[in-house]
Amino acid sequence: MSAYEQTIDTTPSLIITEPEKVPTMTPGQTLESISLKISEVVLRAGTPRWWFGALLVSSAFAVGLLFALTVLVFKGIGIWGNNQPVGWAWDITNFVWWIGIGHAGTLISAILLLLKQEWRTSISRFSETMTIFAVVCAGLFPLFHTGRPWVAYWLFPLPNTMGVWPQFRSPLVWDVFAVSTYFTLSVVFWYIGLIPDLSTMRDRAKSLFVKKIYGMVAMGWRGSTRHWSRYETACLLLAGLCTPLVVSVHSVVSMDFAVGIVPGWHTTIFPPYFVAGAVYSGFAMVLTLVIPARKLFHLEDFITMKHIDSMGKVMLTTGLIVAYAYTFEPFFGLVYSGNRYEKFLILNRAFGPYAPFYWTLILCNVITPQFLWWRKIRNNTVVLFMLSIVVNIGMWLERFVIIAISLHRDFLPSSWGYFKPTIFDILTFSGTLGLFMTLMLLFLRGMPSIPMFELKTSLPQVHLAGHPAQGDFEQEVAS
Repeated sequence: MSAYEQTIDTTPSLIITEPEKVPTMTPGQTLESISLKISEVVLRAGTPRWWFGALLVSSAFAVGLLFALTVLVFKGIGIWGNNQPVGWAWDITNFVWWIGIGHAGTLISAILLLLKQEWRTSISRFSETMTIFAVVCAGLFPLFHTGRPWVAYWLFPLPNTMGVWPQFRSPLVWDVFAVSTYFTLSVVFWYIGLIPDLSTMRDRAKSLFVKKIYGMVAMGWRGSTRHWSRYETACLLLAGLCTPLVVSVHSVVSMDFAVGIVPGWHTTIFPPYFVAGAVYSGFAMVLTLVIPARKLFHLEDFITMKHIDSMGKVMLTTGLIVAYAYTFEPFFGLVYSGNRYEKFLILNRAFGPYAPFYWTLILCNVITPQFLWWRKIRNNTVVLFMLSIVVNIGMWLERFVIIAISLHRDFLPSSWGYFKPTIFDILTFSGTLGLFMTLMLLFLRGMPSIPMFELKTSLPQVHLAGHPAQGDFEQEVAS
């Protein structure tokens, strides 16, 4: 413990006595205890057995993804269940679902940072990491759906001798620019936020090799006033840049559908509808990851029930927006539009061959989340974990209903068809789940999953002592 920490922690008048003063952690935490408990998750000598078991299972699914994509490259996307008229099926369904999951990361990191919401602190790195890995999984589907992943660079306006240029009226090109911008800014924002904590890991590591690894990725951070000034400026600029991406990225994805003339797609409600659904599924996935992680890694001191309760409230709010859209879709189709094809689509969703998927969707996304009105439900981690999984399933079904049901019966009865997934559809989707969990497990074992320096700024003794409420004070005092 540094001299500065000892001075603060032994001052009786500065001891935390009221829990409400520290909403982001349990009472009694100090500068030293925060660094110790969070860094210990990574730097401890042994690795839990459950971690190896989980990594083995998730890696097995990831190998299934590699196998499926290898076969696809040699045989083409005909190995999937895509057909005429269902040209977009599980591949685009999974793409939209993964992109939606990545939205909570930017919302928590950027918008809530600008709004100075303290409860975001302990879950911000979970959500940022989830965003990056979700976008990686999402990008695989349109890349391989083209059937020519080795010429994907043609989608960028790169100078070339063949004179091949992107068709900027194509929604595929819109996706490339929107998703690549989103991914780039998310990675930069995530990495810059890690730098102060990486330097703490560097200083606390016992092994010389580990010290050198963390030292390289910490980029020479010493916690000086100049470092903190530039760090704050960079974070605010990136937060300002990322904020419009929360709205723009999934709006662009929704316009892939809205610009078409397919019944059920050609509607202006899609951009806000998709954005609300993305935040909804994103927060559900954050809960799915955070609830077991806080238990398995003993992080209950920093991810408190306030965080869980707040995320439950956000899920309830966005779930109500989604329910509102579900309610008005039948009104637009059956009453307001006056279009026979739109009327048929609404009836086909509810009573056609895919009706069980539609009603399961309503159960998962509209009825089940209403339990979140009760505080006891929001504060029950087991029930909330189950609800988050139900919402993720429901949001996947929503994308499937929008895509498959709208396509399998459109204008001409003679061209009607039916989509059935093949084993390669299943392997590809389950493989991305495995890839996602493999990356998350490696991150949780190798990097601090909670921003230590942000938690320290919430300590009352830091403010009362007159110390600048920024960053890793151990390093700053030492320097």
